This record gives sequence, C-alpha cells and structure tokens, in this order.
Amino acid sequence: MITLEQSRSLITATRARGREMGLNPLTVVVLDAGGHLVAMEREDGSGYGRPDIAAGKAAGALAMGVSSRKLGDMAAERPQFMAALSAAWHGKLIPAAGGVLVRDEAGVLLGAVGVSGDLSDKDEEAAFAGIAAAGLTAA
Repeated sequence: MITLEQSRSLITATRARGREMGLNPLTVVVLDAGGHLVAMEREDGSGYGRPDIAAGKAAGALAMGVSSRKLGDMAAERPQFMAALSAAWHGKLIPAAGGVLVRDEAGVLLGAVGVSGDLSDKDEEAAFAGIAAAGLTAA
C-alpha cells in the first residue's frame, strides 16, 4: 500500500511540475491499492468538480488495472461497455488521461494517482513527473 508520506511527496512533486508547465490549478488524488483515499490536494482556483474527476481517473485505473488513458481508448472502441462500467460503479470512472497506476521498484501495485485541472494529456504528464520524483514507478 502507498503510504501517506509517499502520497504527500507524490502530490507535492505533481503540483510542482504543474507550476513548471504553467498548467491551470490542479487537483491531485492518491488512492491506495484497495481504492481508499490516502491524500488529496486541490490548488487554489481548481474547480469545484475536480476532486471527483481526479478520483474517478485514479479509481478507474485501479478497477481495470490500466491507466485512465487506456480507459479512454477503450471508451472510443467500446462505448457501451464503458457506459455500463460507469453505471455499475455509480459514475466513479473517468476514462480520460490523468489516472496512473503506481508501483514500487519491485513492481508491486501500491495504488493510483489521479490529476485533474488542465488538458488530460498535461494532467497525465504532471502525474508521471510526480510519481518519478517520489521514487515510485508509473504503470
């Protein structure tokens, strides 16, 4: 499981990368491997709905074992399947880039991070940077 300390480090680095990139204010959510919230930060000015979007990106990645980017690809290929999953999970699945699985150096799944606030590709780039800076591995 991802620790609170690791989560805080990941969030700090993700936000720092967002500032370096000049992104809109971000919200970063970290879930453990069981899908439980470990940590969340919403930057000043980040929209009201961003925590739910970031959590949905992370939760979808965990539930399906792939990045939320891949879920977006799946949604384009099989929209009815993704709509059914979203309904089954009460809307807690956001199939857009920015949700990334987090592993340790041995490849053990620790959890997932979800980032929301800017374009999804940029959210994902910030997530990757945060994961690496925390000494963890993006999956």
